[in-house]
Amino acid sequence: MNWEQVQGQAKVLGGKLKEKWAKLTDDDLLLLQGKKDIFLGTLQERTGLAKEEAEKQFDGFLATLTPTRKDD
Repeated sequence: MNWEQVQGQAKVLGGKLKEKWAKLTDDDLLLLQGKKDIFLGTLQERTGLAKEEAEKQFDGFLATLTPTRKDD
């Protein structure tokens, strides 16, 4: 899943993200509709992860997801 897909499915992914990183708030998840670097900064702040580790974990998390399809 790429960042554009994340932005488009922010509400769906919000629950999954909160399962993985429980310290994220609903307001933090609103950042998914914005820029990746801002969201990663918030993830770092909430979890105490280093920048590289936050990005690695987030990208690894995205790799485990499959995009949902909208019915035509």
